[in-house]
Amino acid sequence: MAEAHQAVGFQFTVGTEGIDLHLSREVLKHIYLSGVTSWKKRVIRFKNGILTGVYPASPSSWLVVVVAIMSTMYARIDPSMGMIDSIKKTLPVSDYLTVHTKTLLSVILFATGLWLSIILILRHTLKLLLSYHGWMFEPHGRPSCTTWLWMGLVKLFSGRKPLLYSFQSSLPRLPVPSVRDTITRYLESVRPLLDDEQYYQMEIVANEFKKYPAPRLQRYLVLKSWWATNYVSDWWEEYIYLRSRSPIMVNSNFYVMDLLYVTPTHRQAARAGNAVHALLQYRRRLERGELAPLRAQATVPMCSYQMERMFNTTRVPGFETDFVQHLKDRKHLVVYHKGRFFRLWLYYGGRHLWPRELEAQFQKILDDPRSPSPGS
Repeated sequence: MAEAHQAVGFQFTVGTEGIDLHLSREVLKHIYLSGVTSWKKRVIRFKNGILTGVYPASPSSWLVVVVAIMSTMYARIDPSMGMIDSIKKTLPVSDYLTVHTKTLLSVILFATGLWLSIILILRHTLKLLLSYHGWMFEPHGRPSCTTWLWMGLVKLFSGRKPLLYSFQSSLPRLPVPSVRDTITRYLESVRPLLDDEQYYQMEIVANEFKKYPAPRLQRYLVLKSWWATNYVSDWWEEYIYLRSRSPIMVNSNFYVMDLLYVTPTHRQAARAGNAVHALLQYRRRLERGELAPLRAQATVPMCSYQMERMFNTTRVPGFETDFVQHLKDRKHLVVYHKGRFFRLWLYYGGRHLWPRELEAQFQKILDDPRSPSPGS
């Protein structure tokens, strides 16, 4: 009950002399700090969302375009070829809008439209460049002149200091292969596994599939590819991942180790505290979108949506298929030790716990003498 009373921010009692109000400054301080941390996170996400939304340009480049257009107007040069005057005529008539103010607003609107058009052109150009796949089939370390030129153009249009999701709108859609190519590749893949008679039967089945059901299924697949950037990902997650009945600990789940060639300490709790603290710092940058995107050969950006559910995500078992539950934020992690589950807190007063504070909690779990629950 003592812990419950400490968790109450305020309490009051009604007596003959009126209402006696008691405030817990420590709890109210934690509530205040948690609110500040939450708003900081929202502001940072909003800022990074703007930076990602205008990439490969930057908000400062908008000001450069506006100043450049204004400079040409003061030099009596109209780079808009009459569009600024047309915008000025469409502005509402008001006593507060002088001729100079209308001109200024028209220039800003035209410059903003020009700036957005440049961003769209850069993104579309980068998407076309990323549609080139010839670099995949060349020997590593010995690219052709065409690939060298292509890599230079990709780096030129990729901008500077991209954030985690900066390239998402520039990534090309997953192309739909033709039925003929799919069947040809399938027959090539099964040829080493079948004898001549079995392969002949497989060719007959493949040709029958190619004549009737394949064209109809291909149309459905093309239709899905028009509104889905990747027409395979949801099916892959459902039928290959969530419906798989194999053990997920060694087949699906990722894991981390706190050492490779050096043992920092032999204290298990200390190593666990350092590892969790490092993961918390990584999660903070991941949630804010501040990580650099993964790139193949330091040039080709990879899709970053695969990292959205790295944390705060659990796979809930089902009878035929499991389902994924993702939460926006969590302030604890689950520790499994000797058949027992523990909840380990990660925050205090709106901040991450330090490695030493996490170590103390891990050590308490290691020293816990209680037996596991039946069936654990």
